[in-house]
Amino acid sequence: MKKLFSISLCVALSFTAVAQQSITLSDLWQRYSFYAGGISGLRSMNDGAHYSATTQKTIDKYSYESGEKVATLFDIASVEGLNGFDGYSFNADETAALLETETVGIYRYSSRSVVWLADFNSGTAKKLRDEKVRYATYSPDGQHVAYVLGNNLYAYDIAADAHIQITKDGAFNSIINGATDWVYEEEFALVSAFWWSPDSRYIGFLRFDESNVRSFNMDVYGNKLYPNPYTFKYPKAGEDNSVVTAHLWDSENGSVRQVLDKTPYEYLPRTKWSDDRTWVIQSMNRLQNDLKLYAVDAPSGEHALLYQETDEKYLEINDELYFLEDGSFIMLSDRDGWNHLYHISAQGKVKRQITSGDFNVTSFYGIDENKRLYYQSSEMNATERNIYSIRINGRSKKLLTSEKGTHRGTFTNDFSLFVNTYSAEGVPPVVTLRSNDGSIVRTLKENKRAEAALEAYTYSPKEFFTVSTPTGGDLNAWMIKPVNFDESKTYPMFMFVYGGPGRQTVENSYDAFNGMWFQMLANEYDMIVVSVDNHGTDGRSEEFKKSTYGQMGKLETRDQTEAALELAKRSYIDGDRIGIFGWSYGGYMASNCLFQSPEVFKMAVAVAPVTNWRFYDNIYTERYMGLPAENGDGYDADSPLSHVDGLEGKYLLIHGTGDDNVHVQNSMRMVEALIQADKDFQWFAYPDKNHGIYGGNTRMHLYRMMTGFIAENL
Repeated sequence: MKKLFSISLCVALSFTAVAQQSITLSDLWQRYSFYAGGISGLRSMNDGAHYSATTQKTIDKYSYESGEKVATLFDIASVEGLNGFDGYSFNADETAALLETETVGIYRYSSRSVVWLADFNSGTAKKLRDEKVRYATYSPDGQHVAYVLGNNLYAYDIAADAHIQITKDGAFNSIINGATDWVYEEEFALVSAFWWSPDSRYIGFLRFDESNVRSFNMDVYGNKLYPNPYTFKYPKAGEDNSVVTAHLWDSENGSVRQVLDKTPYEYLPRTKWSDDRTWVIQSMNRLQNDLKLYAVDAPSGEHALLYQETDEKYLEINDELYFLEDGSFIMLSDRDGWNHLYHISAQGKVKRQITSGDFNVTSFYGIDENKRLYYQSSEMNATERNIYSIRINGRSKKLLTSEKGTHRGTFTNDFSLFVNTYSAEGVPPVVTLRSNDGSIVRTLKENKRAEAALEAYTYSPKEFFTVSTPTGGDLNAWMIKPVNFDESKTYPMFMFVYGGPGRQTVENSYDAFNGMWFQMLANEYDMIVVSVDNHGTDGRSEEFKKSTYGQMGKLETRDQTEAALELAKRSYIDGDRIGIFGWSYGGYMASNCLFQSPEVFKMAVAVAPVTNWRFYDNIYTERYMGLPAENGDGYDADSPLSHVDGLEGKYLLIHGTGDDNVHVQNSMRMVEALIQADKDFQWFAYPDKNHGIYGGNTRMHLYRMMTGFIAENL
């Protein structure tokens, strides 16, 4: 332990001591010199003593204690037609696996694959079916596989080699069974919408009726003579959603029953089985400030309200819900102004607040047989994440990871061990196996290649600090200075912003791409790079995060502007040369800063920006802004489109025409507004590229263009 992290610290501290070679865009986007990976396909196995990992051809079993491979569970070499796989999932007793092959993405999280059933005992595999399916999942008893095909839900009986079609009304852009629509996927991070009961008798699933959702059309240019029009359902702010209903399939008699059919709600963002017969469904209203948990009795279909929580502004959805044998449960709530763990009785009453203090619990990993909970939080610092354990009574809290930076854990089933992935500024991810008291058992993976790159290339570690602003108070920030920084000189300042609700850019973690680009800008173009977390961002109190409700853009733009002015008071920063860059919400922010504070910002780069929240999807937008019919002024007041007359500096606007998330419509409206305001600017569109703007040489081209624009105008 001491050797591992002291080496990393020495690396971080020695960057400025030795002459190093310059970072280039080719290093970032062609050679990926700073890329740092984890362990491919790592899964903790049932016995708690082993884990599985993959190569392109095999699933292998490793000992946690020794780190040695003890068995190859499956090798595809002997299976005709199976040349590789993209992902896998075990059955309950780990004697078989579903292998995902020929996977193609649909939207951000969703995909479909040709699925193979691999039998470890015989070493054979067969296709589930020839078509690409979605979300193939074993039943807990391993006798069936449920999946979605053609917007219908199916179950495959393995022993009988028979496919059971559970629903028959699925249709593209109309009805979806067992999978989610675009907006649920993007904003609730929910893609698979079916859940086996623990005894494998029932499947609870959601049905989406998209009939009344308005369509968005995108031309896909490709290489054809005529573009291919792509149409999908996308509910913008204030528009109709899919009608989502909950259903239960009984495998014993083949019946399908709708539940919650007389209960008012707008969204069903999460569900979970608490026992063999109880399906717990979360519902939310349209404004997302009223959360209810319903307990549905599977045999009868009857339901009862289990729990309710409301907020004056909004509530976020999370996955931190864990049921105990007595029917009580652990959940995460911000009811006291910070995100904390609560023990809720089977009757839905708060028994105990388990964690407390001016910090947020950010992940809940589970509870062991001794009723000790394991979780991740920001207690050490808002910019860091550490792992803790605590008893269910709120006592005997233990810090399991003490190194400054970001720790993410994956626990074994019995919680005796956990795999910890740690990174920090200047420290590429290190994967260690730790006991549940936090002590390191051994190192599973280091990123020697990335560490060597950090030593070989010019690198100046971020300085973390707070900047005091007149109106916004103290804001978390980081700064990168050139390695040859001279306090007697003055430097232009380039700011990186995201700024949206519940996100942070000021995090003590390793960033192999944008972080290294900022290093390149600082050291090759002799500038100071800064990022500031404004009001609305994560890591701090709910009051701080929710202060932007109904007025997105207002406080954020104020904070970024005030921070720029405060930093410009430093003798080494040239207040006449301040630029700003952001992507998505950050593009919205960069545009607002340049337009609303032309006396402060000289230039801005805005990639894939929202330009008016009326154009964005309703789940995200209405959560933070309310309905446009009730808050029209809030939608328009800080829309960059309302401030184009303020443009005086240099503006680069970039968007992908295939962006299904923030539609290129946003930038088209911006282009037209700027033209009518008689403003000069630069505008670039990447054909068919989505919100991430990548593929082939795209990222190289994009970052070369942005770098050139920044160098020329700052």
